[in-house]
Amino acid sequence: MALHRFDIASLSATPWKNGGGVTREIVCSPPGAGMEGFDWRVSIATIDKAGPFSAFADVDRVIMLLEGAGVHLRSRDGRIDHRLDVPHAPFAFGGDVALDCELLGGASTDFNVMTRRGRLRAEVRVLREGGDIAPAGHGLLLALRGQWRLNDIDCEPGTGFWWDGEVHGWQAASRDVDAALIAVQIESTTTGSGE
Repeated sequence: MALHRFDIASLSATPWKNGGGVTREIVCSPPGAGMEGFDWRVSIATIDKAGPFSAFADVDRVIMLLEGAGVHLRSRDGRIDHRLDVPHAPFAFGGDVALDCELLGGASTDFNVMTRRGRLRAEVRVLREGGDIAPAGHGLLLALRGQWRLNDIDCEPGTGFWWDGEVHGWQAASRDVDAALIAVQIESTTTGSGE
């Protein structure tokens, strides 16, 4: 299985179109698909200004605060009114909903997962200690805090890897008291009926 290693510190930052922050893309699949054609995408964003979130038709999103005071997300239709102010607590919502973002303090950094609705779905969780991570055809593991042993791979904080198209499960272990690991498992939602 091809594993793609990454280090957050070495990811290039791209400014948002509205100037409200920057995004560091970890993976966009298929490669070269861009923002309109991806099946799944994972990134880290720094938000330093209030303003609208970009809408993505037919995309499901999971967002999670990594650092900072967080943001208050509100949809214009009133369906979403969520304070993203608890670190490492995933929040799922439809990417096609128009959202406004208000800073709760200074700049904040969040982790974002997007999947194309009708093709894939994502489960995002944070592990605090060792355990099994169920097999998935696509996914990503990111060590947030502590040293992690993932099968036979060592991961330092701020590093991880992703895989795409080959099912694999993981044994995660850490002896650090304050350890935290993001586990993203992405599965197909298609039935395989030939549609």
